[in-house]
Amino acid sequence: MSLLTYTGLTLCVVLALMLCERRWAASNEETSLRINILAYLLFSASGLILLPLIAPHVANGLVDLASWPFLLGLAAFTILMDLGEFLFHRAQHKIPWLWRMHALHHSDPNMNVATTSRHYWAEPLIKSATIWPLCLVVTSPSPAITTTYAVISIYHYLVHANLRIDFGRWSWLLNSPAYHRRHHSSQPEHFNSNYASLFPIFDVLTGSYHRPTGFPATGLMKTPRSLADIFFWPLRTSER
Repeated sequence: MSLLTYTGLTLCVVLALMLCERRWAASNEETSLRINILAYLLFSASGLILLPLIAPHVANGLVDLASWPFLLGLAAFTILMDLGEFLFHRAQHKIPWLWRMHALHHSDPNMNVATTSRHYWAEPLIKSATIWPLCLVVTSPSPAITTTYAVISIYHYLVHANLRIDFGRWSWLLNSPAYHRRHHSSQPEHFNSNYASLFPIFDVLTGSYHRPTGFPATGLMKTPRSLADIFFWPLRTSER
């Protein structure tokens, strides 16, 4: 799949979810599409310009997933990557300097599909030196596996959508807007819960799982107002 095709598919999903949000929004609180777009552009520019310069070369991994049956290899790679994302996410909430960057993502006053791309521009650089190479040290996925995983990752736009989608008693199986909205909640009793990227089983195993019981307000006390605010966000925000 070409980058253009992948971008087009992602854009179609995002636009469809935005239309659904206009009709079936879980919350009518205001958000800032402009800030989300600016954060996405800065994040993308960082990935395109800086990431190739610092991305480490990783030799073949210990497990050759390309030799496995496709679905089995895809499942193994997806679970491993999701575990890496889960551990990194936990670190973002525990380590102060990582939280100061991650707080940009949490600062959206009403979590929605556009919040998915509201990340600090330096985060992919840190991941390129931590969880990504570690996953590739363990496994060697085929191009088909990595491409399919990239398509699966589009699901994160649904996870952040401002929609009343709750898997109820099955919420421990797969992330959902209700499950992740609790993680973004501005209510202190909801802090430090539901870190999962795709599979909440990691929350279950580490004690951070909480079944969602509604669609609480989200956001922090401070929110960026300009491109400069986004770029220097760790210097302008505070810890929670």
